[in-house]
Amino acid sequence: MNQPKNNGRKSDGTFASGNRMGGKKPGARHRVTLAIEALLGGQHEALTQVAITKALAGDMNALRLCLERLAPPRKDMPISISLPNVRTAADAVSASAQLLQAVSRGDITPCEAGKVMALLSAHKDLIATCELESRIAALEERS
Repeated sequence: MNQPKNNGRKSDGTFASGNRMGGKKPGARHRVTLAIEALLGGQHEALTQVAITKALAGDMNALRLCLERLAPPRKDMPISISLPNVRTAADAVSASAQLLQAVSRGDITPCEAGKVMALLSAHKDLIATCELESRIAALEERS
């Protein structure tokens, strides 16, 4: 009897504990990392110390390098805009209109609005799916 292949996964899709099928062993390192370490010849700590020493001596490039490692620049920042509570598809349309007005006023950038719009769109789709599920359940109940 043929059993379906689950590729070592549990029913919820996560890997079963102890599964190493196709995966790397814990602690395994990427081949690029290993190649870089081989090139450095075990001198990474000494090189790091040189960068720190230069940064403390006022070398701005070394200082920038050190600071970027300590506190990398943020990819995005939180934004604050007022949107209505979105419980229906119509609410999503209203929120979208307010979002466009915020862009036109310069309160947020078009890029920020695009990200929020993607969230609104995904939320609207979830609402529509939930409403459809409720309607189907009601129709099945009548049958």
